[in-house]
Amino acid sequence: MFANSTSEKVRKFVFGRLFLCWKMLFSKKSYTSGKSVYYSFGKWQPSSLESLDPSDETTDTEDNDEEDLGVIDEQRSIIRHLLSQLKLGMDLTKVALPTFILEKRSLLEMYANFMAHPDMFLSITTGTTSEERIIRFVEYYLTAFHEGRKGAVAKKPYNPILGETFHCTWCVPRECVRSLRATNSMAPKSAAAFTSPTSNSSESCSGFKSDCYQVRFVAEQVSHHPPVSGFYYECKEKRMCVNTHVWTKSKFLGMSVGVSMVGEGVLHLLEHNEDYVFTLPCAYARSILAVPWVELGGKVTISCAKTGYSATVTFHTKPFYGGKVHRVTAEVKHNQTGNIVCKVQGEWNGVLEFTYSNGESKVIDTSKLPVIKKKIRPIEKQEQNESRRLWQHVTASLRAGRMDDAAEHKHRLEDRQRIESKQRSATKTPWKPKHFIKEGDGWVYHNPLWKVH
Repeated sequence: MFANSTSEKVRKFVFGRLFLCWKMLFSKKSYTSGKSVYYSFGKWQPSSLESLDPSDETTDTEDNDEEDLGVIDEQRSIIRHLLSQLKLGMDLTKVALPTFILEKRSLLEMYANFMAHPDMFLSITTGTTSEERIIRFVEYYLTAFHEGRKGAVAKKPYNPILGETFHCTWCVPRECVRSLRATNSMAPKSAAAFTSPTSNSSESCSGFKSDCYQVRFVAEQVSHHPPVSGFYYECKEKRMCVNTHVWTKSKFLGMSVGVSMVGEGVLHLLEHNEDYVFTLPCAYARSILAVPWVELGGKVTISCAKTGYSATVTFHTKPFYGGKVHRVTAEVKHNQTGNIVCKVQGEWNGVLEFTYSNGESKVIDTSKLPVIKKKIRPIEKQEQNESRRLWQHVTASLRAGRMDDAAEHKHRLEDRQRIESKQRSATKTPWKPKHFIKEGDGWVYHNPLWKVH
């Protein structure tokens, strides 16, 4: 396969110095000695929403922005060689990817970042009619992706290892939700573009006081083959929660990579006894040999069997010639009558225009929506298997531009995962997740609000 010294160098770089992104270790203990990091087994007790102390959490200071991938110009031959080994439609689960295309966060944390506007999430249940509630859910849904998938840089988050978890909380000032409730969801377009209170309002609630709502989040990698993540978030006071399971399937598409998010989520509004089932779009990394960029694509649905309302959302991929990027359209209708009550058009990371059946409309500019920062415990207070603690040495190496060190830390984790997998196979011991249980084809949080209320 590698006929000359140049190819041999490429082989060593790709397979000796790269992360195996889809084979991650479940590490339970780490300690350092000089420049080396060693990983070993250790007993640990799983944490849950019920056992975590919110007072240990502090406002997150990390930024989701990623630097441009100018390094690809220097590593273009490596990318070309890697692509030469792939076939159209090939599953990328077991393919090694270069370290310099990785984000400095886990996929589990990326799911948490979709919750950057918890004030809009909490406003869903304050809708006075079932029509208003599903429209508010569509508003929240469409404005979630721009922060979770921030920027146009096509980088890949760490693939979570089996048993990895991520926990965080949002403290939402009550006046944020009240202002959303007071805003007419059919405000005329002539009014100012929709905005929440200024971002300073998110800092007006230090700690967790009575003037804040708490939204708690937990995610866990529940399966390795196939790679399935479960995540759950709730606000007990508002009696609402979301349970989601996602199986990520990636394929090579020539000059791009496609990732399907197989699975579904359910929003439970206990106050109204309503359940909203929704799916997630596909993601595409385009122009992987030039300047990589990311876009969303595909058709997703949101539906509530009790009320008979549903929404169809289409994320349009850019045509080969012309056309706009990041375009999205949506329709909300009442199934029994066939009446379309709301239409949406715009860009999921830009301006969205909502037009209602009475002819009125409003505009939401996602770039002007304030972000309420999540709260997270410092690494030293996290469990051994929590995302930031687990990946801390890889992340630090990437930030410092030390790709060889990042690869070394990753290889150590990879080796430990192989050992654990072999041990489970030898003893015929199935893996048992800590926070989620299998129900049918999906995964459900072990202590959801709808079971305890």
